[in-house]
Amino acid sequence: MALTRSRAASRRRRWTAVLGVAALAVAGGGALAVPAGAATASQAVDFQTRCVPPPIANIPPIEGTTTAQITVDKPSPKVGETVTVTYTVTKPAASNPVDLALPADILTPSGKVVLGGAQSGTVTVTGPKKNPPVPAKGSFPAFSMTGTFTATEAGSITLSPGDYNIHTSYLMELDTPCTVLNPPAPVSETVVASPVTSPNTRTLQLDNASGDPGVRVTVTGSKFTPLTEVTVVGRAGAAETADRMTVTTDSEGGFAARLKVNDPATTGIVAYEGAAWDAEKGAGPAAYKVIVPAPPNSQTITAAVTPGELSMTQAGDAVQLSSVDFGAGGAATGALQTVTVKDFRGGPAGWSLTGKVTDFTGPGGSIGAGNLSWTPACTAKAGSPSACAAGSAGPVGSGGATLASTPNGTLTGGEFTVDAGLSLDVPAFTAPGSYAGVLTLTLS
Repeated sequence: MALTRSRAASRRRRWTAVLGVAALAVAGGGALAVPAGAATASQAVDFQTRCVPPPIANIPPIEGTTTAQITVDKPSPKVGETVTVTYTVTKPAASNPVDLALPADILTPSGKVVLGGAQSGTVTVTGPKKNPPVPAKGSFPAFSMTGTFTATEAGSITLSPGDYNIHTSYLMELDTPCTVLNPPAPVSETVVASPVTSPNTRTLQLDNASGDPGVRVTVTGSKFTPLTEVTVVGRAGAAETADRMTVTTDSEGGFAARLKVNDPATTGIVAYEGAAWDAEKGAGPAAYKVIVPAPPNSQTITAAVTPGELSMTQAGDAVQLSSVDFGAGGAATGALQTVTVKDFRGGPAGWSLTGKVTDFTGPGGSIGAGNLSWTPACTAKAGSPSACAAGSAGPVGSGGATLASTPNGTLTGGEFTVDAGLSLDVPAFTAPGSYAGVLTLTLS
């Protein structure tokens, strides 16, 4: 009788181990929860998958529909930038088929995201070993996997769900590979990579900063595109005046133009390639004043506005996140110390404020930098010429992410308040103690 009970117990142990595999194989079907800050173009897609449990499970392959969604942290990267990809599967097509519950934190997913369009290849994605307990005959949990790729080609890059694997650590180490039956799966996300533009090094100089109406000023330009037509024109603030001429650059991209300035409204001179002003293909404005003869018995009063610099300050250098319970894990939340950006340069260039974070180290090891996410916010002070754009919500990571920025324009500048909500995803059963990481902000 004792031998019979021993054999029965052995069969139960073996069957329990197999359950971890069979259950996760079925979990290949599912819908998706969209992470905060995901691009609006991202959509959940359905595709047929074939999941093969290990031979020890003695369960035939399972074919069913997987619903998945892919999101990215940068929907419009520049060539050379790193894009973080999240591949999520939820709402399984089947439930736990047996009357045995599965414990928490036994599955580790991994997979591939397939690139198409302007760039081909695959992105390897992995997920944390983290899942809630699965009750007997209950629904299977969702899982997410993340990875990165570098945009190498300009244009539209499509991202489709690829094969994935469920590794189960429950009494035995087992794998359940799930393959796409009719690859590629439908496109779930598209990013549009833009080419890297060369820095604008064009320069403009005047031989005089002022003159009477009708006087010609010599305008000298350099580092323009060689043998290209350039418009040289007067400016009244952001508007162009009637003082205008065109010249053609020499073989080295230089020119010298003798512009006749008549309009008393002219306060500066610019030069640009193309049909209209473009800060990326132009230079200036170089300040110029038309001296209108003063009437008798008068006095001319002048004042100068001198350009300042781009700077930032922060309200403090420490952030205390909320605590989480051992065994439960979850989000430790808080707020970034407010950053004030002052752009007093008065030129055409915008700015970008980025951040990157180190791993969070503590008594139990470390929590990865990719576990810190933020939700940026940016407000421009009334009267600021530039509008401030907050970065996308999502992971910060060691590779960095944009917190806020302003675009290039005819005249940029202002004062801006930048904030962000912070959330650190703390794995369950992380050893108690204090964990600290360093977030570095860079203004450029």
